[in-house]
Amino acid sequence: MDPVTLEVTRNALAGVAEEAGVALRRTAYSPNIKERVDCSAALFGPDGELVAQAEHIPVHLGAMPASVAAALDTFGELEPGDQVLLSDPFAGGTHLPDWTVISPVHGHDGQLLGFVANRAHHADVGGSAPGSMPAGATEIFQEGIRIPPVKLWRAGREDQDLVRLLLANTRTPDERIGDLRAQTGANHLAAERLRDLAGRLGEGLLLESMTATKDHAERAVRAALREIPNGHYRFEDAMDDDGVTEDPIPIRVLIQVEDDRLLVDFEGTAPQVRGSVNAPFAVTVSACAYVLRAVTDPDIPANAGSLRPLVVRAPKGCLLNPEPPAAVAAGNVETSQRIVDVLLGALARALPDRVPAASQGTMNNTLIGGVDPRTGAPFTYYETVAGGQGARPGRDGMSGVHTHMTNTLNTPAEALEMAYPLRVMEYRLRDGSGGRGRWRGGDGVRRSIEVLGERATLTLLTDRRTHAPWGLAGGSPGATGRNALRREGTDRALPGKTAVELRPGDIVVVETPGGGGFGPPG
Repeated sequence: MDPVTLEVTRNALAGVAEEAGVALRRTAYSPNIKERVDCSAALFGPDGELVAQAEHIPVHLGAMPASVAAALDTFGELEPGDQVLLSDPFAGGTHLPDWTVISPVHGHDGQLLGFVANRAHHADVGGSAPGSMPAGATEIFQEGIRIPPVKLWRAGREDQDLVRLLLANTRTPDERIGDLRAQTGANHLAAERLRDLAGRLGEGLLLESMTATKDHAERAVRAALREIPNGHYRFEDAMDDDGVTEDPIPIRVLIQVEDDRLLVDFEGTAPQVRGSVNAPFAVTVSACAYVLRAVTDPDIPANAGSLRPLVVRAPKGCLLNPEPPAAVAAGNVETSQRIVDVLLGALARALPDRVPAASQGTMNNTLIGGVDPRTGAPFTYYETVAGGQGARPGRDGMSGVHTHMTNTLNTPAEALEMAYPLRVMEYRLRDGSGGRGRWRGGDGVRRSIEVLGERATLTLLTDRRTHAPWGLAGGSPGATGRNALRREGTDRALPGKTAVELRPGDIVVVETPGGGGFGPPG
């Protein structure tokens, strides 16, 4: 295919995914999707391979191909008007709050053009704690409803029995059905846009373009890998704990660069643990795909072709490839960040002038749920909190940003206070929390939220409270994070992973880590 046609069609395909993401965000009910944009959309070819994605959440997008594969393995062919729903971390999912909806797209002559899919984080899907990410979970059944691939829509009709089952297993059913129908609506729009594109290009050229953009991405990644020195590169880091014991949990990696091929082997990583920091293999692959793109060329199309040079191995039953019924809620949000850290740490030995120091290494998950005294209805607030970015060769790290596997936004104070019985008391940078160096790491933030009205439950899933984000080339580590509960004017330190019953007037304080510094201080 000539370069001009390839570039035009490649961007047209990505535009379908981007527009689907905008539609999902604008029609969703929950602040978590409307404001924080905790959702992603992608486009797949008739063979189920990833063709294009919107620039949304890395941990969603890298794992979504496994969800499409699980849906096709379950149902074989999907008929026009079908929509498949799933959230099973052991069948292509990430963690239970992430609901994925997959739809086939057929042309006007009935030919299969591909699949559209999106994933959105639902703020509550049942389980033992509001927000469905309980700090002390030891098996997945405590984390909410687990959805294997099921047909939510059949031949254009929503399955009302399935919907009633889903809504009976959440504390916030009105919000859930609103978000879920926003997902199915976004897929409907994406399917229409893909059919329109087929009408303009012709179905043959559309399918040819899908193949061509994957082949182009593969060539580009292989060319970039040839610029990395061949060799074996190792690194080790650790999760602070699993929320059940206080023991650190090592993650070890060996990266082999062999010409135009990258092998990532996690042999030696800790076995799966009792707590919820176990990362499903789809999440592990997602983190590897993100790092591959980051250290080669982020402008290379993110599709199945770009992943062909990547091989990922993790022993069955280890922290990064757990077996059921392992708890996994924090594996998706916390362990994914540490996987990125160990990969970048290893590649810094091969690319010392390209790889940054460690960023904050956590998503600082904060969940508060209870009953809203204004309405008498249950509420669930969920947010990931920004922190410091690691310094890069030639540039300071950014402060107060979401890094690596999360690409979400903050919930604006005005939107938060309107939606929940909460008040934002403080939201500022933690000056000086970034690591010192020739280029300093970005600062973390301090976010304090007061509980109004009746009692509520707090869940914190955070990390880098004992193991600081490391610096590079003589740079200092960033400051560790800190959690506290302020009650009647007195602060009490809280563990990184914990659940606390809150009283009216309590203030939850989350201080996030800074990024590591780069180079010796001048």
